[in-house]
Amino acid sequence: MQDTHISLAHGNGGRYMRELIEEIFARHLANPDLDVHADAVPITLEDGEVLFTTDGFTVQPLEFPGGNIGSLAVHGTTNDLAVAGAIPKYLSLNAFIEEGMEIATLERIIETLAVTAAEIGVKVVAGDTKVLRRGEGGGLYLATTGVGVRNGNVMSMKNIRHGDVLIVSGPVGDHGIAVMLAREEFGLRGDIQSDAASVLNLTTAAMKYDGLRFMRDPTRGGIATVCSELQRATGMGVRLQQADLPVRDPVQSVCDMLGYDPMYLACEGRVVAVVDAAQAQALLQTWQGLEEGAGAAIIGNIDSDIAHVLMTTDIGGERILEELEDDPLPRIC
Repeated sequence: MQDTHISLAHGNGGRYMRELIEEIFARHLANPDLDVHADAVPITLEDGEVLFTTDGFTVQPLEFPGGNIGSLAVHGTTNDLAVAGAIPKYLSLNAFIEEGMEIATLERIIETLAVTAAEIGVKVVAGDTKVLRRGEGGGLYLATTGVGVRNGNVMSMKNIRHGDVLIVSGPVGDHGIAVMLAREEFGLRGDIQSDAASVLNLTTAAMKYDGLRFMRDPTRGGIATVCSELQRATGMGVRLQQADLPVRDPVQSVCDMLGYDPMYLACEGRVVAVVDAAQAQALLQTWQGLEEGAGAAIIGNIDSDIAHVLMTTDIGGERILEELEDDPLPRIC
């Protein structure tokens, strides 16, 4: 393929489209289950309940410190399966490519996507490409579907009880700030890396605890949004301790300068777990013993005596964390 940029011809179903699929997508995603000529593909699943999820990715910029839209799509989709208690098995991939996109950039992204999927052990078995007219997209949008098999007991917010403990698997806000800095919108630069990563090792370890009630990856809206969901679903409040919230100093510094709250910033490689208080320290130590969970911390508990998400601040005061309304950082995933 000699072209350097995407043209509308790459989406017309003819030779250019065939070459694009064969020389970029099929070459990097190649596995025995990927048939680029098939309209539908069979998949094999072992015994167990099948879990199914779907997601879309529109992050800007397409490449950022610590990842790109390709690795983000794999992590985001497989993490949704993992926190639901599943082992990810298969992905489908739909690529919406804007006319004029540099083919070298597209290839870097798909190569990273393929490497990320292989590291997790998930196979991309089906997909589609569409080319949008110039100005109708953000360079590249990706849509994914994920299939996995449940890896243990069913978790539910209905299982949550008064006194249960909240644990986060590592520092928060890295992804949101890394993407924001990559845009250079505020004249700021930094070396903050996105936390985008697989959480499968963390969730697999957590599933061994029968006191585990619930897990969620705090993506858009961050930890505050997860807590708001818990409060609405259970009718019980969530009490958090700001002093215990793990936030890297560079992330906190950017938040202080620009008025962001790390509680609302997206993470793409973290887990929030709700666990019986009697097993909280054991799960914390298990996570801290993993590379992915070295920065894990207990950040609060479920409290039926309050009706809000309430944070005790560093100076001993209290503030209510309201449900997110405005989008502080759009297009971050």
